[in-house]
Amino acid sequence: MWAGFFVLVLAMLAIDLYAVGGGKEHRVSLREAGTWSAIWVAVAFAFAGALWWYVDGTAGRAAANETTLEFVTGYLIEKSLAIDNVFVWLMLFSFFAIPPELQKRVLVYGVVGAIVMRTVMIFAGAWLIAQFHWMLYVFGAFLLFTGVKMWWAAGETPDLENNRVVRWLRRRFPITRELHGERFFVSREEGGRIVRYATPLFLVLVLVEITDLIFAVDSIPAIFAITTDPFIVLTSNVFAILGLRAMYFLLADVAGRFALLKYGLAVVLVFIGAKMMAIDLVKIPVGLSLAIVAAIIGVSVWLSLRRTAAPPGRPETAERN
Repeated sequence: MWAGFFVLVLAMLAIDLYAVGGGKEHRVSLREAGTWSAIWVAVAFAFAGALWWYVDGTAGRAAANETTLEFVTGYLIEKSLAIDNVFVWLMLFSFFAIPPELQKRVLVYGVVGAIVMRTVMIFAGAWLIAQFHWMLYVFGAFLLFTGVKMWWAAGETPDLENNRVVRWLRRRFPITRELHGERFFVSREEGGRIVRYATPLFLVLVLVEITDLIFAVDSIPAIFAITTDPFIVLTSNVFAILGLRAMYFLLADVAGRFALLKYGLAVVLVFIGAKMMAIDLVKIPVGLSLAIVAAIIGVSVWLSLRRTAAPPGRPETAERN
């Protein structure tokens, strides 16, 4: 299964990066984003089917059902929490005025970087939990804190102009004011010497990678509340991340309609954190966890759509909803 997983991921990445658009500068259409979103979801569930078939033949039907349910639950949780990445990417691209045709290149590197970082963090987390069971309580407390913090910060807009990372990068690297296509660096002759400049596209790439790391710190402990099997944790994470770029282009134009989704994600983190902290006292079945997470996300999406669909001239209705 490990070998099959890596072969499948590398093959899909090669098709996505080189056969469809490749490294060419182009604007991802809604149709392309929708098609690839459907493909990535289908591949994830096809893998779930292969996982069930393999475990059923080696460990029995009960183990196959349990393992597959853990994978699907982990995939849904990671997919849901990854939506927050979409909101942050939208903010970054808007702030730095990155046109749609240049966004794909940044997100390609962002997704690959996220896979590498999460792989390292997942194996490190699995080792810590295997060696120190009490780390589950630490992860649970962290998720509770993060969920509460996300709830209170849901309506705030980050000040990127005064962001510490942005200010540090601008002090350390000469950065051009204008974009240069898909290039991250350009060279200019100044005073008889060649000076290498970073472009705003490189600055956005660094911020995308940093946000991927921050979100990984939140989401990886969340799936350890479902299972501590490194294979399930890694595969569900990777499949959720692989479809994230397509999901971004699919939701980019309608993300504003899901204003309450961040509150739902905050509640999900609080629930998972509480579940992890009570893991030795109360055993919540994986199926029930899946149903609760799906219900929370579903309700937050429904409330968001209901709020944005308020009749014109009736803002008070939207406020009440």
